[in-house]
Amino acid sequence: MTTPWLVVGLGNPGPAYAGNRHNVGQMVVDELARRCGASFTSHRSRAGVADVRIGVLPGGVPGPRAVLAKPTSYMNVSGGPVVGLATYLGVPVDHVLVVHDELDLPFATVRLKAGGGEGGHNGLRSISSALGSRDYLRVRVGVGRPPGRTDPADFVLKDFSGAERADVPWLVDAAADAVEMVVVSGLLAAQQRFHAPG
Repeated sequence: MTTPWLVVGLGNPGPAYAGNRHNVGQMVVDELARRCGASFTSHRSRAGVADVRIGVLPGGVPGPRAVLAKPTSYMNVSGGPVVGLATYLGVPVDHVLVVHDELDLPFATVRLKAGGGEGGHNGLRSISSALGSRDYLRVRVGVGRPPGRTDPADFVLKDFSGAERADVPWLVDAAADAVEMVVVSGLLAAQQRFHAPG
């Protein structure tokens, strides 16, 4: 049996937050579930989960098993649900992939990395603390810097602007592609594709 993946989309629970920049991680995981024809069910770890096969291997074979997860806790305490699921599923840190909004990337940019700091992101900080490690994988979805003197905390809790909204489906699609490629082909291959200029 190959080790399953745990793919976590970060966000805040409830319809009031659903369109926020901070919830783009959950939008990506929703798109992955849609591609797999899966729906989320409630798990005792305080998350909605969907057990899927991600991507397609050569010969049309379904890709690796992954559990898609959307914590039902607030962003700043995401670590509890993530470590609960990782423990329950027997998933090691290097098979935990977190999809999250990233202020330090221009809007509509997707970047991937393993480990590193949290960049002031409370969801990542909570996950690092709960896992006792920063060595999980991240798909970083650029939401841009707040304009003027706007507080970053307020900025991420607002919906995408009218000008941005037209590009959000493309951005979510690209980030979902990035998750699939990490799971199927590995981090390095995905970085070479998504970090390429142009």
